[in-house]
This record gives sequence, C-alpha cells and structure tokens, in this order.
Amino acid sequence: MTDAKQGVQFGSEAPGRDDLTRLAEASVEMIARLQDPTGAYPASPTFSAYRGYCWFRDGAFIADAMSAAGAKDSAERFFDWCGRILVDREAKVVEIVSRARSGSPVPDAEMLATRFTFAGEEGDDEWWDFQLDGFGTWLWAAAEHARRYGTDLARWARAIELSVDYLTSSWQRPCFDWWEENADEVHVSTLCCIAAGLDAVAEAGILDGTRRQQALAATESIRSTIVERGLVDGHLAKWLGSADVDASALAAVAPLGVFPASGRIGSRTLRAIDGGLNVGGGVHRYLADTFFGGGQWPLLSCFLGLGFAAEGDRERAIERLTWAAATADGGGALPEQVGDHLLDPSMNQEWVDRWGPVASPLLWSHAMFVRLAVEVEVLPA
Repeated sequence: MTDAKQGVQFGSEAPGRDDLTRLAEASVEMIARLQDPTGAYPASPTFSAYRGYCWFRDGAFIADAMSAAGAKDSAERFFDWCGRILVDREAKVVEIVSRARSGSPVPDAEMLATRFTFAGEEGDDEWWDFQLDGFGTWLWAAAEHARRYGTDLARWARAIELSVDYLTSSWQRPCFDWWEENADEVHVSTLCCIAAGLDAVAEAGILDGTRRQQALAATESIRSTIVERGLVDGHLAKWLGSADVDASALAAVAPLGVFPASGRIGSRTLRAIDGGLNVGGGVHRYLADTFFGGGQWPLLSCFLGLGFAAEGDRERAIERLTWAAATADGGGALPEQVGDHLLDPSMNQEWVDRWGPVASPLLWSHAMFVRLAVEVEVLPA
C-alpha cells in the first residue's frame, strides 16, 4: 500500500499501522470533499439507490467520526442541515406529536422520512421511509460534539426540541430497522439510538424542565422495555420478542454506550455477535441476510472494534480495523459489504441486476473506520 494524492493504493500484503493511518486520513479527506455545500453527507456518490440522498442515521455517525477526527466545521454543517429539515417541518412534527398524545397517531406514511435529498426534500421514489433511529442518533451526535468542543447547542435548539417531542411521543411504534426491513417490529437498535439521543440532550442542559423530564422518563422506559422484552440469553436481540441477534446492536455498546461494554448486557452482546456473526474478522448483519447475498460489512467490523476498545482490548480492536482496511479497493474506497463469505450466494445476482454492484465508496464505512482509528489512536484526534 502506498500513499497517493488521489487516495490509498493497496498491495497484496496486509496493511500495517502506517497504512491504517493513511487510510484513515484519506477517509477524512474524502468525506470532507464529498460533503455537499448544504452540509449533507452523500450515502454513496455513485450507487444507484443511494445517490443524491443523505440519511439522518448514517449522516449522524459520519458527523460523529468527523467530529472525533477534528473536522469540527464539517460536523456542524451536517447538524445545521438536520436542523433546517426539522424546523422546516415544524408544523408536521407538532401535528404528529399532538395526534400521538391524543391517542390517534398518524399513519406510518405521514411520519417523518428517514432520508432526504441534499436540498432537504423527501425523495419522489418509493422507499422504506419510516424509521425512528436517525432522529435519536443525530441528537446523540450533536450532544457528543458539543461535549467535545464546548459548542453551544442553542444553535440547534428548536430542532432538538422538535426531535425530543417526536421521539418521546412515538418511540413505542414499530418501524423499519437500520436495514429498512421488518416494519412491523420494534427494533432494539432503534430503541437504543433513541435512548442515547434523548439521554444525551437531557444531560446537556439544552432542554426546558418539562422536556427534560419527558426525555429522561422515555429513556428509562426504553431501557426497561429492552431488559424485559429485548434480551435473549442475556444479550440484545434483533427486536422485541425475537430470539435472533443483529449486528446493529453493537452500536448500543459503543459508541452509544446505552449498554456499556463493562456491563453484563453489553459484554454478552459483544460475545454473541462476535461468536455468531463474525467470520475471520468480517461481521455479517444477521444470519438470514440475503442482501447482495449477505456479505460482511466493514462498518460493522468497526463497530465490533469499538466494542472491544471499550472493553480495553485494543489488540482485538485494531484487528477489526485491519480487516476493514483490507476491504478497500486500489483507490482506497471502502465498500458497503464484501462477498468473500456470502450467507446466501444465490441472492447476489438478483441485487446486482436491480441496483448494480455493491456501493463503494460508502461514506458510513469510511466514517466508522475513522471513528475506530481515532479510538485506538491510529489516527490522532
């Protein structure tokens, strides 16, 4: 692997520490270069189904990585973008909240979208749009950023208030998960994103007394609900009442810290995902995955690495970072997933025919690589 102006060139040898640092630096530069002037982070600049869109969830994790890497302005521009979208829909959010609290909630199709164009508009193509996790994740990322830099959250105060009202009134609703599947379930990773966001802004001092109490009460109810109905064999399940495991639950351990690695639930969740979904360093989403054949996701390997780092196991964390780096192409682009160990190879071509080759680069993959690189001090913060 050699450093190049346009990116990072990979050779046949496994990447070493200097290679990891160069790829992390190149990833920060790439994310900054591709960020839209509006502040939106493109999910993937070339992949047919993602091109032209930014997700609150993916974008929030990208912003957190950029913030952790020292790209303060980039993260704040993304939070500005989130803020504009929410404030522009204030009347809609107020109506959703009012209807929910009166016992006559709006239909799923009238809830907020999960992805928006860079200009802040809903897409005009059909999508699996009703997802709650992104609105919790952006709250968490903004609060983490404010804690890091001493930034005044008042800059996004009204958007934060609207998000808190939206989530405290609607967190119990079934919706699509991270993977835009299973719309009839209440997903544990979604609940953890919501709890992390509500807890973070409640503790940040930006909310008035009533909203703060509502946020804290919802967070406590979410935790209790997960403990009562969202565990299997002591670890986080895919959704409430499920016996399956899903790698999206890794975020609840780190970086969100809803169930920390030092606790029994967090530790057992790491063990369950490491033992059940990690093959040779690459982490699958879940065992029944058929999307592009059900490959291994670099961003999930980095989430697992963050969990190991939170446990104090730096060596295993760097192993996950190294595996992710080895999935980059010759120009240093990290993909959404790789097909070295497909769970259902018969399904790969169906998705290629529908949308083209696997997304690469995927900015979320680069962001989680950066976030883990910062955590294990491969990339100086």
